[in-house]
Amino acid sequence: MAFIELNNVKKVFHAGDEEYAALKGVSLGIDSGEFVAVMGPSGSGKSTLLSLVGGLSKASSGVVSIDGIDLGGLGPNKLSDFRREYLGFVFQSFYLVPYLTAIENVMLPLTIQPGLNGTGRAKALEALSRVGLDAKAGRLPSQLSGGEQERVAIARALVNRPALILADEPTGNLDTKTGDKVLELLEGLHKDGHTIVMVTHSEENAKRAGRTIEIRDGEVVN
Repeated sequence: MAFIELNNVKKVFHAGDEEYAALKGVSLGIDSGEFVAVMGPSGSGKSTLLSLVGGLSKASSGVVSIDGIDLGGLGPNKLSDFRREYLGFVFQSFYLVPYLTAIENVMLPLTIQPGLNGTGRAKALEALSRVGLDAKAGRLPSQLSGGEQERVAIARALVNRPALILADEPTGNLDTKTGDKVLELLEGLHKDGHTIVMVTHSEENAKRAGRTIEIRDGEVVN
């Protein structure tokens, strides 16, 4: 069994009497340790796929499983536990809390993790060090460049040392040079053993991954 498995997954959104099928019976597998790019035009279903794999929404039908865990069978509390244990998220919009410092933003996933016994700050500083920002741990997001903010977001995603990192257009708001640095960070995390699924519209970015899955009109086409 693959680490990530989707079996005939459909996702339907409703707006009044109308419905829209964002995913139409998608089946695929991603092995542990893979770096996979998900590509497709706007509205193709790629971000919907990422949200299902991340447990942020549930499939209308079919099965989404991670490491043998059926996400559709988890209640809200178990799903929250699953995300905390397995997942790190990196979004195009960094979603940093503006009034918290870099290290405080990175510590956020640890505030709901029991048993840290005061080690949260050390873990956050280690994560910032991995992305080369430990010297700016005390700065607010407004005092950081866009690339630095994205690196803080990556540090926050990996502070729990998750098996799986989900990245949704992680270079979308960055210039080419800064985006390359972010992709190099993701490649380094892949080499460290993390499974990475990255949604991107860029063929150049997709070349950095080991495999590309293309989605069009809610269906996998390769």
